[in-house]
Amino acid sequence: MKTIGIIGAGNIGKTVATHLLKNGFSVLISNSKDPESLNETILSLGKGAKAVTAIEAASADMVVLALPWSQVPTLTKITDWTGRIIIDATNHFKPDFQVEDLAGRASSEVVQDYLPGAKLVKAFNTLFFKVLEQNPVTENGHRVLFMSGDDTQAKVQVSEVIEAIGFAPVDLGSLAVGSKLQQAKGLLSTLNLVKF
Repeated sequence: MKTIGIIGAGNIGKTVATHLLKNGFSVLISNSKDPESLNETILSLGKGAKAVTAIEAASADMVVLALPWSQVPTLTKITDWTGRIIIDATNHFKPDFQVEDLAGRASSEVVQDYLPGAKLVKAFNTLFFKVLEQNPVTENGHRVLFMSGDDTQAKVQVSEVIEAIGFAPVDLGSLAVGSKLQQAKGLLSTLNLVKF
């Protein structure tokens, strides 16, 4: 099974890690401090999780971005992102929980600017973490996770991970179009659907 790096150890980072670990993936999780600060998190996540630096998390087969919007610009210098599959779970909230004015661009297009050469797929950002942490298999169906991106092969691989952890991936198309529907205050933000 793949190893997945997670940059950001808040509610979304920990929730995604929990689903991955339950389904046989290994997880490298990091925060903006040092790995020792995640000792309690690792204890609660259990076997298969390892606290690492952001640089180490960025070296995984696939990387989930679950860090605050204000920290996204710090990602550029961490590694050479060329060819890496990145799942963007960030939302463009300012510290006061208002959304940043991006002059009409999708938030994932802005994230892509900071990760030159990366194959970016927007996913895991629409559901409130209290919903996301529930069993993805519900009422004989699978909870929907929206995704969008410009690289078809990257979307196939992210889709396989989403299915492996029990969710139903729904592809919304390109970052410019699809991720705008998904991002904070977008039409599909917080929408909790089940696919039968």
